[in-house]
Amino acid sequence: MDRTRPIALTAGTAGAFALLFAATPALADSHTATVSVLHGIPDTPVDVYANGERLIDDFAPGTLAGPLELPAGEYDLALYPADAADASGEALLSAMDVAVPAGADATVVAHLTEAGQPALTPFVNDTSAVPAGQARVTVRHTAAAPAVDVRAGGTVVAPGLTNPNEATLTVPAGTITADVTLAGTDTVAIGPADLALAEGTSTIVYAWGSGDAGYELATQTVTGLHSSPSGVPGGSAGLVDDELPLPLVGLSVLGLAGAAVAGRRLVTSRV
Repeated sequence: MDRTRPIALTAGTAGAFALLFAATPALADSHTATVSVLHGIPDTPVDVYANGERLIDDFAPGTLAGPLELPAGEYDLALYPADAADASGEALLSAMDVAVPAGADATVVAHLTEAGQPALTPFVNDTSAVPAGQARVTVRHTAAAPAVDVRAGGTVVAPGLTNPNEATLTVPAGTITADVTLAGTDTVAIGPADLALAEGTSTIVYAWGSGDAGYELATQTVTGLHSSPSGVPGGSAGLVDDELPLPLVGLSVLGLAGAAVAGRRLVTSRV
């Protein structure tokens, strides 16, 4: 794939931006939004611009930037080749008039679709309180790969997860082990691996990359969820070669039935 040619957002990606930032009640009175950006397009360092101003310089694949506190409002987002002089050229990826409400907490991911085409996908981060003794984990499929099953101890707990969707579960805090298989098979694609989950946190795991470039993961952590839904993403890129630690061991059959793809709320945007 030519990784340097300008790429317009597809109708599906444009629609995804209509699902971008959702204000959380606890933060609705603020005048800013919390935004993180993950770069998951292999071999393509970029500069990220917002409203014509450089927001992130020399953004390397596998890097998570943020959390960034941005004024609420509308943003024109664009990715340019790294070290571009300014935003006057043709963007590799762009999205115009992206609405960012006050109180939003979201992560925008630049990644490959299942077919290997670059895309921008926004995710709303769940900052609601986590029950005592528990931790939340969200798995986001942003890799150029078909549907996968997430397994715990050989049992599927998140079946048929497709790009660019997510699955969220609440589990007991602790260290747990899991793996990822091609959907409907026992063919292990990533793992098995362990992940330590602290009480009152939300760990977000991103699978990104491609078969040609290799599959990687990045992790993001939302802290301070013991008694308040106001925690902000405080994680790091957390890269691990060819492993996707997914904290799902010990879930009962009833618990598995509660695993659901997390919803996103609508706002207006135009590409």
